[in-house]
Amino acid sequence: MGLKLDDWQKEVLNAKGHICLCSGRQTGKSTIIARRDAEFAVKNANKSILIISSTERQSEELFIKVLNYLEEKYRHLIKRGKERPTKHIIRLHNGSIIRCLPTGLAGIGIRGFTIDRLTADEAAFIPEEVWQAVTPMLLTTGGDIVLLSTPKGKQGYFYECYNSPDFSTFHVNSEEVIKNRPICASWKEKQREGALAHLEREKKKMSSLQYAQEYLGEFIDELQRLFSDKLIKKACTLSRRNLLIPSTYFLGVDVARLGGDQSTFEIVDTRSDNLLHVESIITEKTRLTDTAKEVIRLEKKYKFRQIGIDDRGVGAGVLDMLLSEDETKRKVVGLDNAKRALNRDETKVKSLLKEDMYMNFLALLEQGKLHLLDDDEVRLSLASVQYEYQTGEKKTTQFRIFGEYTHVVEGLIRAVWLAKHKPLNIWVR
Repeated sequence: MGLKLDDWQKEVLNAKGHICLCSGRQTGKSTIIARRDAEFAVKNANKSILIISSTERQSEELFIKVLNYLEEKYRHLIKRGKERPTKHIIRLHNGSIIRCLPTGLAGIGIRGFTIDRLTADEAAFIPEEVWQAVTPMLLTTGGDIVLLSTPKGKQGYFYECYNSPDFSTFHVNSEEVIKNRPICASWKEKQREGALAHLEREKKKMSSLQYAQEYLGEFIDELQRLFSDKLIKKACTLSRRNLLIPSTYFLGVDVARLGGDQSTFEIVDTRSDNLLHVESIITEKTRLTDTAKEVIRLEKKYKFRQIGIDDRGVGAGVLDMLLSEDETKRKVVGLDNAKRALNRDETKVKSLLKEDMYMNFLALLEQGKLHLLDDDEVRLSLASVQYEYQTGEKKTTQFRIFGEYTHVVEGLIRAVWLAKHKPLNIWVR
């Protein structure tokens, strides 16, 4: 309520019809769309709004912003008692309803609604099949489509809508937003300075193409997806087990980076000829000590053969804790310091790179030797992985892999690597 709107936010708030909002990260796009949806529900009786995203977590983030805005400004209009707000629905006294749902792989779970507005968060990451299921919901109402997302290449429904004359389009650049945002109670000069410093660090860490996509909100042709929708659909077929089966298990851990929110714990079973993904656990805002405790808890349950963890940055702290525990000290492996043998007598070795683990993972998927959980978070993480070929200072070509939601896959590639290779000194046959 104390937010002073940017000029572009005012334009979005007042726009009519279909909207496509393409922006860099952390510009305030979800905040203004949440406010816009809330105002639409309040000022128009008996309307139905559906908020969707690839995963439940994503759709709930925008939904919570809608609820918070309504609670602060229109609290008296929200129904209570048996019809009080839940994680997925808000009912207003004027008959309007706001729902949020994950789309899954094909949108099957959200078919059947008739709606007046469809709002899709991170629309560029929603599988193409979903749009065939959701857009007919607006057929009889003539309702609006609202798409917001960071871009992901010059392809797909989001890119097509951005270039369609049927949509009012907005392009928002993170740098410009931070530099031009008016100073107010919710945005102070120190915050601006901190945000600009963060962008400078990101610019040095990323390639120019990656930075242009993630922060300048540009559609980049040269950035390609590592895992296609077809491959993801083929791989993500397993249901979680109700019972623990005696087997040989491997654990891969991705520790949340500084400022990050989520750590992941991915478990792979090698009982059959193929590798089976049996569990994916995501923890929110977890301290390093709690991450180590979660690994120990899982070790007591699964009795892992080995545990792979990223030992760079904050991951090194978790690795050190696990090396001091009797349950895990002989099992934990810091994979980013591993060596891969280049000949059979191991006289030549080179560092094991993240790209090596990704390509091993991709090969097993393509060969049908790795089967993953039928889980929205797993699919979103796979779909977010991109790659590029970058020319270095010495005119050498480097292969880089990156992505915004890779935390699940980062855990998986470590578990799968350990399941298929001897640790540390590795000869690939």
